[in-house]
Amino acid sequence: MTANWHPEPRSIPTDPGVYRFYDENNRILYVGKAKVLRNRLSTYFHDPAGLMERTARMVKTARRVDWTVVGSELEALHLEFTWIKEFRPPFNIQFRDDKGYPYLAISMGEEYPRAFLARTRVKDGTNYFGPFTKSWAVRETLDLLLSVYPVRSCEKSTFTKARRDDRPCLLGDIGKCAAPCVGRVTADEHRELARNLVGYMTRQDSAVIDDLGRQMNDASKRHDYESAARFRDQQSALRSIAERSAVVLREELDVDIIGFASSDLSAAIAIFHVRGGRVRGTRSWTVDTELEMDPATILEQAIENVYELDPPPALIDVPFEPQSSDVLSESLTLRRVNAKLRGKVRIAVPQRGDRATLLTSVTKNAMLALGEHELHRAHDFVARSRALEDLRDNLGLPEAPLRFECCDISHLGGTDIVGSLVVFEDGLPVKDDYRHYGIATARDDTEAMYQLISRRLVRLAEERPTMRYPTTLILVDGGLPQVNAAARALRESGLEGVAVVGLAKRLEELWLPNTEYPVILPRDSDALYLVQRARDEAHRFALRYQKSKRTKVLTSTLSELDGLGPKRVQALIAHFGSPTAVRAATKSELTQVPGIGDDTAQRILASLNAAETRG
Repeated sequence: MTANWHPEPRSIPTDPGVYRFYDENNRILYVGKAKVLRNRLSTYFHDPAGLMERTARMVKTARRVDWTVVGSELEALHLEFTWIKEFRPPFNIQFRDDKGYPYLAISMGEEYPRAFLARTRVKDGTNYFGPFTKSWAVRETLDLLLSVYPVRSCEKSTFTKARRDDRPCLLGDIGKCAAPCVGRVTADEHRELARNLVGYMTRQDSAVIDDLGRQMNDASKRHDYESAARFRDQQSALRSIAERSAVVLREELDVDIIGFASSDLSAAIAIFHVRGGRVRGTRSWTVDTELEMDPATILEQAIENVYELDPPPALIDVPFEPQSSDVLSESLTLRRVNAKLRGKVRIAVPQRGDRATLLTSVTKNAMLALGEHELHRAHDFVARSRALEDLRDNLGLPEAPLRFECCDISHLGGTDIVGSLVVFEDGLPVKDDYRHYGIATARDDTEAMYQLISRRLVRLAEERPTMRYPTTLILVDGGLPQVNAAARALRESGLEGVAVVGLAKRLEELWLPNTEYPVILPRDSDALYLVQRARDEAHRFALRYQKSKRTKVLTSTLSELDGLGPKRVQALIAHFGSPTAVRAATKSELTQVPGIGDDTAQRILASLNAAETRG
């Protein structure tokens, strides 16, 4: 049945634009863009069963949608990005730096520019370089740079006091500040020093180092050994900075290389900033995705975020094409023009050579960032405690489920039915307590779940006295039918103090027995993350048992054939990758395995068919 707030398709314009979904409290839930608004919005209002899980939940939560028509897809891209930043809708992805990266900052917006360490960036005329991985690296680099470009590095209060007292600080006395506070250089001369520092950090051109070498030689020939020593020290300082970054590409190349990794619920983006052929900085983000956005869309929005404050280089390498790649390239080119930089931005997918090799490394960094993000979330004691308390409150339990169990059913087309049970204590898996179950026959998943829970409850009653924490919650993979089946088994067992809840994967909602409406946890809640993790672990454990069981059955069946020893059986499984693939193989495919001829292949097929008939 169509919701009464859904717009008539004919009322939606066919122009490019940006749309916004609102909830009943007039809060913006989601902002999106479209080349053709009618085509894009119509996809949200089809049968909910055809939508991806969290998209359906967003539409179910929404109470109205409106749109703004713009002149082009490029304008839509800009407006979408602006509104996501302004309203931070809960169903849009929100990029977060995985660390507070330190930057070397030069405040060109001030009358007397200052060089300093910064952890946040603002649009106030300040130039930022990095990010660096460690704050000490910024301080060490800045200390070396000040010996070559002695710009002011003190706080405003220190600078004001020095001007009032007409006395420079220690840095002015040791030559690491030109001391504009006491008039040793004019404001224009000091600004020129700052410009030179910005120019060097932007390009880190080896010509600057070579020029210092020439000045050193000229001073030495003039017997001006004091100046020669100063040029020598400056050259050594710049060479030390340059050598910190390994040369990875040709010297004149400026490129940002972006890696991407994702899981069902999160994504990570890593970036290497390469300037003058050297890696000048690295950075990464992690994000929890609310709707099932495809990787191309996430990558597009990530690139928009990267260059929100800084102009992009003329070349950006990515592992695959982002959404609206041409429009994104045009948008980034405008940012270069606004920053008075030349060259159109090109977004490329390198296939070979040094850039492709480096892209592999950046992608690995993204994978590591994603793994670290998920591991930290799983092992954060505060987050786990909060998750258990949220489960207690949302499910109406008398106490937090310090120990809960999760059950799953797996089968192949109604055959080879197996069940799994995984255990979590204090929000962490207890793998020694995992169990799996073989289920001979069942009409459907509901009947299989009833059998599994019935068998588990018999054993649970025996184990309870010896448990560190008693099991107070059983989570089943499924919706209301599976939950009601589990509740029936619980009633028949007579066991008290145990609650049952189901996690329906389609909408990631929790169902209590015999209820009309589900419990919907916030998408970013630790409680939802915990039950999803338990459900995924139970599913993985069930599939592993099912695979090993089928391998044993297949191995036993094949081992009964004359002339087919253990080595040939293992060769078959290794060649096809799984027992299922062996069963599905044709005669000609079987003969491709070393040691398997026509006659043997025919006997294998006959044996497998006979075993299938008996099963």
